[in-house]
Amino acid sequence: MNFEDSPEEAAFRADARAWLAENAAPYKKPLPENLTEAQAVAMAKEWQAKKAAAGYAAITWPKEVGGMGGTPMQRVIFEQEEAQYNLPPNVFAIGLGMCMPTMLAFATPEQQKRHVPKALSGEEIWCQLFSEPAGGSDLAALRTKAEKDGDDWVVNGQKIWTSGAHLSDWGILVTRTDPTKPKHEGLTFFFLNMKSPGVEVKPIKQASGARGFNEVYFTDVRIPDSQRLGAVGDGWKVSLTTLMNERLSISENSQRGINFDMLMKLAGSVDGANGPAIRDKAVREQLADWYAKYMGLRNGRYRTMTALSQGARPGPEASINKAVFASMLQDMASFGLDLLDTAGVATDPHLEGFRRQFADAYMGAPGLRIAGGTDEILRNIIAERVLGLPPDIRADKGIPFNKVPTSAN
Repeated sequence: MNFEDSPEEAAFRADARAWLAENAAPYKKPLPENLTEAQAVAMAKEWQAKKAAAGYAAITWPKEVGGMGGTPMQRVIFEQEEAQYNLPPNVFAIGLGMCMPTMLAFATPEQQKRHVPKALSGEEIWCQLFSEPAGGSDLAALRTKAEKDGDDWVVNGQKIWTSGAHLSDWGILVTRTDPTKPKHEGLTFFFLNMKSPGVEVKPIKQASGARGFNEVYFTDVRIPDSQRLGAVGDGWKVSLTTLMNERLSISENSQRGINFDMLMKLAGSVDGANGPAIRDKAVREQLADWYAKYMGLRNGRYRTMTALSQGARPGPEASINKAVFASMLQDMASFGLDLLDTAGVATDPHLEGFRRQFADAYMGAPGLRIAGGTDEILRNIIAERVLGLPPDIRADKGIPFNKVPTSAN
């Protein structure tokens, strides 16, 4: 395979590099350590608006929905150039990577015209309301219910681990509308205004000190039937579109913390028994193993992006990248802490940022093995849908959801 830029790609890279040099110059320096969440979000919105105005916010999207109509490789090139800057946190990854593909697939043209441009420009932030406390890693076991009342649906229940809900203007939501059907058949999908009466968001403080996850409670929340995506009872089908895009998006955006290049830099800068740690044979062997995986993940992502550019939807193959990368990131972070020795446990925000990121990544990496499907769920998907192996035995298959045995009955 030849990864050199073609003449057209080289021209695009030059244009992107010039645009970034002019518009991203303030981000050549690291962001201030004492930046508040509100300040970071404001900076993120400003940067997103700049990218959208220039067409760089959705390079592969069709022009008619605000994209550039470009190729997957152009998107990769821009991301490579953009990575040279210390940009604000990407609070739009869920909206653009998961919610908008679902809206483009199932919303009406009028709804797309209203919501997609504002999500693309950063004017509005979206979240994904899926996981529930009683469901664990089984999304189809959800219990948040929606009941029809005239032209509205009345929603009651709870979601948990909702990333960015406290910042969001809108969200996509899957509910149970018919408990007398098997669990995958009685679901219906909506989008809603997060400022609707009856929506309560409670941030969850994590071990790392971050507050990105939230609990969301729904008490008699009214959602117009016009904001239903897909047919009544077809919520699982709509959810699969979101889930496939979610796994692809997670595998693409997870490296905003640490990456292989950072680990190489660390191994060359800390001392081992005989000079820099990278001189140690065992360290080099471990780095070589991760580099092989890193390149495999990159090429797998290119293949998926090529399929997307040809009109295909993300398939079960996206689960492979996500399953491999999430565990690899956790291992890399742990290895980085070992190289740092006792200095690795320091999380003081006033300390040097590069090394501190390994402790932050170590605390946050386990979440990636849960978000977008746990390791076990992903392995089942790979085994059944990629390798064609027999599925697990399901005791609840074909049983009405309200008849499935629980600890309460």
